[in-house]
Amino acid sequence: MDIRKLQRAIVDGLEDVKARDIVVFNTEHLSPLFERVIVASGTSNRQTKALASSVRETVKARGLPVLSTEGQDNGEWIIVDCGAAVAHIMQPAIRDYYRLEEIWGGKLVKMKMDGQVRPARGEPTVPARPAVARKAKAASTPTPSKAGAKAARPKGGGTRQSAPAKRPSGASRGGAKRAPRVR
Repeated sequence: MDIRKLQRAIVDGLEDVKARDIVVFNTEHLSPLFERVIVASGTSNRQTKALASSVRETVKARGLPVLSTEGQDNGEWIIVDCGAAVAHIMQPAIRDYYRLEEIWGGKLVKMKMDGQVRPARGEPTVPARPAVARKAKAASTPTPSKAGAKAARPKGGGTRQSAPAKRPSGASRGGAKRAPRVR
């Protein structure tokens, strides 16, 4: 079995469902059980489950084995064991807590992902879509002004009453001062 074909199938399955921070590590020197560890993040339980399903389907469609899947019930950390490669699909909080990159991250395998070569997690990458375009779009959306907010209120019954003015300390409603309490 060609390990490059297997790791490409796993990465393609992850990219199909928009996994984040995909990294591939060569672990041949660390463990005789598998040659690659692939770590990726999903933003929710639903996405991590969809990522695991996509990896299984893509690997099987290319005629490669999928031995088992663990963690599918809760979706916080799902492991897809494909024999020579193991995919860890995690939510960001779980990934930050366990830091698998520190355990398996001795040798990073650089691969083309989304049409570009990505370095290890934490190193700067060139985004696929420029962030400037997204910021410009967000800045161009109008925000409601005070005048627009008043016009949007329902007519009749939607008036706001002002709060009563504060009385000076020691003053009562009747205008006469109270005697201080003795304790």
